[in-house]
Amino acid sequence: MALSPDELERYARHIVLREVGGPGQARLQQARVLVIGAGGLGSPALLYLAAAGVGTLGVVDDDLVSLSNLQRQVIHATQDLGMQKTASAASAIAKLNPHVKVETHAKRIDASNAFTLISAYDIVLDGSDNFATRYLVSDACYLAKRPLITSALGTFDATLTTIRAHEKNTKGGPNPTYRCLFPEPPPDGSLPTCSQAGILGALAGVAGSLAALEVIRAIVGFGESLVGRLLMIDARSMRFEMLEYRWDPSNPLSGKNPSIRDLSLYAR
Repeated sequence: MALSPDELERYARHIVLREVGGPGQARLQQARVLVIGAGGLGSPALLYLAAAGVGTLGVVDDDLVSLSNLQRQVIHATQDLGMQKTASAASAIAKLNPHVKVETHAKRIDASNAFTLISAYDIVLDGSDNFATRYLVSDACYLAKRPLITSALGTFDATLTTIRAHEKNTKGGPNPTYRCLFPEPPPDGSLPTCSQAGILGALAGVAGSLAALEVIRAIVGFGESLVGRLLMIDARSMRFEMLEYRWDPSNPLSGKNPSIRDLSLYAR
């Protein structure tokens, strides 16, 4: 599908970039991206993906907009209080870029719908706020053979990585899974929730924007992805550090003796 004159002007600053150009912008236009969570991470990510011209954005969230969200969830506004977050996000995206199609999924992603939802998109951005969902999404992406960009927020820290465990690396070996990075989730209740510990609002904007950038790089195909690398952000010291990680042959998803072959372990 050719870019319209309006789109050519809208994306002019992308098109003049040698690494993007017309072909890269066309790939963005044709892409289908699923964003899980329209909260602190999903909000800035959705805005920048829409501004970049991603053709179809899917949004999964079962929550309503509340006043305490607005300190960091910048896709929502005061007049959206009480709305479904998916509807609020779709409205904001329509105002920002009417060329973007938004598919809303006002539900919680779980074992019954994760594979179907994820399979309908080219790439997934997980901005969920709990380990159970992160493990579910990462396992589902592996089974559905979809790349995953996953980010997480702490009070003053954030992390970001890309998972392409269904693909091989340049040496022909397996790429690592989320379970290679974090073999086991922390025990329930061992970590305070956002409402208990707090969170620095602008940090969500930084991490969510970087997640959107990683999605855009994956679609257009420039730069070195974060596969096998965990970007760690420390807002106290304004420090960015990188941790490298590798495929673990004992991981239960893609290891030498895999035990996870579907999502049935989450169906409880």
